[in-house]
Amino acid sequence: MKILVVNCGSSSLKYQLMDMKGEKVLAKGLVERIGIEGSILTQKVNGEKYVVEEPMKDHKKAIKLVLDALIDDVHGVIKSMSEISAVGHRVVHGGEKYANSVLIDENVMKSIEDCVKLAPLHNPPNIIGIDACKELMPKTPMVAVFDTAFHQTLPDYAYVYPLPYDLYKNNGIRKYGFHGTSHKYVSKAAAEFLNKDIKSLKIITCHLGNGASLSAVEGGKSVDTSMGFTPLAGIAMGTRSGDIDPAVVTFLMKDLKMSSEEVDNLLNKKSGIYGIYGKSSDMRDIKKAAFEDKDERAILALNVFHYRVKQFIGSYIATMNGVDAVVFTGGIGENSCENREGICDNMDFLGIKIDKEKNNTTMGVNSDISAKDSKVKVLVIPTDEELMIARDTNEIVTSLN
Repeated sequence: MKILVVNCGSSSLKYQLMDMKGEKVLAKGLVERIGIEGSILTQKVNGEKYVVEEPMKDHKKAIKLVLDALIDDVHGVIKSMSEISAVGHRVVHGGEKYANSVLIDENVMKSIEDCVKLAPLHNPPNIIGIDACKELMPKTPMVAVFDTAFHQTLPDYAYVYPLPYDLYKNNGIRKYGFHGTSHKYVSKAAAEFLNKDIKSLKIITCHLGNGASLSAVEGGKSVDTSMGFTPLAGIAMGTRSGDIDPAVVTFLMKDLKMSSEEVDNLLNKKSGIYGIYGKSSDMRDIKKAAFEDKDERAILALNVFHYRVKQFIGSYIATMNGVDAVVFTGGIGENSCENREGICDNMDFLGIKIDKEKNNTTMGVNSDISAKDSKVKVLVIPTDEELMIARDTNEIVTSLN
């Protein structure tokens, strides 16, 4: 069975075509600048690039070009669209309704649309991508894989905010959590790497990229996570503030006369690591400025980032009454030895110690970077959200036959 995995952003589209026999990636690609001048599709097959530069006014046109690239006589990997058995779509927000991936029908689409108010930046392009695929591939099963689904196992005391209860019951204001597909994948992969039953493990997964979140995974189930009602909550991120005193919002609006839109933009796009450093949100730039140029604000930005991650790790050890493994994943988690070291520094009281030589030579591969006397395993596990989406899609579509 061949599964097409689609991840639509507002002006971009990532995709992979996978053969589930052996879980082999046949082709992967990225479409950029959809609806913007300079639209471009880049597809990779066995390391070789195939580039299409053509105007793409909308996602339907982009997906049409993706399908054309996959069946291209020279650069394609399949002979016809009929070889695609199903399409798995990443959907950011599924609300409380979905604790698992689901076959898309009219009711599911309605639920995804209802969650637009909870994820106004993410769900609309997800919906556009689904609609475009349905129009171009009307007989092909479509599956929605929700970022929020993995976190539906949180206990009520972890997801209910200390606000008037009616705001939760009537307006859905609660912690939802995100990056669920990644947290689910790496926690399972960590258990396999350790050759242990995930049901016996307490794992803290650290998905660290420009957007970042942590999750406490006990017995294979998420019991807490750092992002909340929106992906703004939690640790300091590339441009997002993470947790702050909520009175800061009213102060900005009252004393600085900022509108709600201006505050939202400030907290989502001008804060976090970028807000402190002031020049870039790219961790590579910040590390260079901190370690080579000794820039004080870059150093401060790194220290804040490490401190916030460390706080959540400590709180999740308390939440689960222990931890067997701390797992780093995501662009920063997988590739930045400096950040892993900064986060794990001075956590030996909690049994967390890394081997600096192992840590410094590990990049982008499954690795154990624990010190010999570390009571807690510290692992690097590259995430593969696309594979997780393909697996869920394959399981659902296979059950239909």
